[in-house]
Amino acid sequence: MYHSPDDARQQPPEDYVYVACLYEGTGIQEPDFIAVVDVNPESDTYSQIVHRTPMPNVGDELHHFGWNVCSSACHSGLSRDTLVVPGMRSSRIHILDVSDPAKPVVAKVIEPEEIKEKTGYSAPHTVHCMPGDIVTISMLGDVDGNLPGGFAVLDAKDFSVLGRWDKEKNGQEFMYDFWYSPRHNTLLSSEWGAPNTFLDGFNPADVAEGKYGRRLHFWDLERKAKVQTIDLGDDGWIPLEIRWQHDPESTTGFVGATLSSNIIRFSKNGEWTTDKVIDVGNEDLEGWPLPGGVPGLISDLVVTMDDKDLFFSNWFHGDLRHYDVSDPGNPVLKGQTWLGGLLGRDGGHPKADGPLNGGPQMVNASLDGNRVYVTNSLFSTWDNQFYPDIRGWLVKLEKQSDGTFAIDPDFFVDFTKLDTGAARPHEVHLPGGDCTTEIFP
Repeated sequence: MYHSPDDARQQPPEDYVYVACLYEGTGIQEPDFIAVVDVNPESDTYSQIVHRTPMPNVGDELHHFGWNVCSSACHSGLSRDTLVVPGMRSSRIHILDVSDPAKPVVAKVIEPEEIKEKTGYSAPHTVHCMPGDIVTISMLGDVDGNLPGGFAVLDAKDFSVLGRWDKEKNGQEFMYDFWYSPRHNTLLSSEWGAPNTFLDGFNPADVAEGKYGRRLHFWDLERKAKVQTIDLGDDGWIPLEIRWQHDPESTTGFVGATLSSNIIRFSKNGEWTTDKVIDVGNEDLEGWPLPGGVPGLISDLVVTMDDKDLFFSNWFHGDLRHYDVSDPGNPVLKGQTWLGGLLGRDGGHPKADGPLNGGPQMVNASLDGNRVYVTNSLFSTWDNQFYPDIRGWLVKLEKQSDGTFAIDPDFFVDFTKLDTGAARPHEVHLPGGDCTTEIFP
């Protein structure tokens, strides 16, 4: 495992990426799968799906997934050879053996009944390994899909369900993403909504009724106790993805407030504080049904391993933005890449059959910070609601000599051209670790 961010950045380029792909919402009765995509430009199969690992059941809705071991934060002798792949809709958790990186194999399936019985939670989301040879998973709802959500824990050796991680919730109810810092004895969690609120689609009235979150929760890592909550107010509706800086000394990171379309910085000065550092304004669009125009809808973000570059996706607007965050309190816009979206500014891709649709959604970056991978599916019912003709794709941006990023014209994965029917790609992970995985002690 890596002992520092510098160690991670010096690793060789990745040969493959893993992509969670789903059929939920498409009308196709096929199992979701993990796609292995060749990303080695010297390979004869560059930009092709070279293997698919289907799940045993239909209807899981693969969403986010993660590793049994990340970096040296886990203080573990275990190998990074297993992917933990939850089905958010089914509450099933799949354990994939990746000892052959090109051909993951389903080694174990944890059924939802066991998870609900032992944790009291459902709808697994973010996966992180943690110190003590455990894997912790954020759970978005209770056994019936209502609030509160919390955390489930698996043994990282045999993947048995150990129960709950959270010991003192102290009022925490909504759950979504989380990140932790061993050096600062802190875990930070964010908020979406109860599964029963979002599973069937987005109803704007639910926001006004308080059915979506706008708070961040800070936890004592050792006590497993929530010790501070910050209400972000109207600037922070639906704060989803959390990206702490990789420097283990840092008490700074970023959260994407999805509906409010802001990037919120968190930092510590005695207590934890937050401030808005990027504001994406709404855009006018003829026929848009809601007042105030179209929000950007910041659905994902990533910070490179050197903590200098921030990328985030505006799923509604259609742009992937790149900021220099060397000064995290004063981000500087370095570039925008238009990839589909509702605004009609799609820059397209030379290998695509026509315009891109959907919008840039899940984002991940290579360890050396030179490549950024982007997919376009958010969540099945939300896809259908806002992009009813969505066609799944994966693109790659590469760093240029001037520090900006540009689309690789030779890399395009079209997930509509599969023998099992058109699938939708969601989260991307890299075999050697990536910028949404590594946490350093």
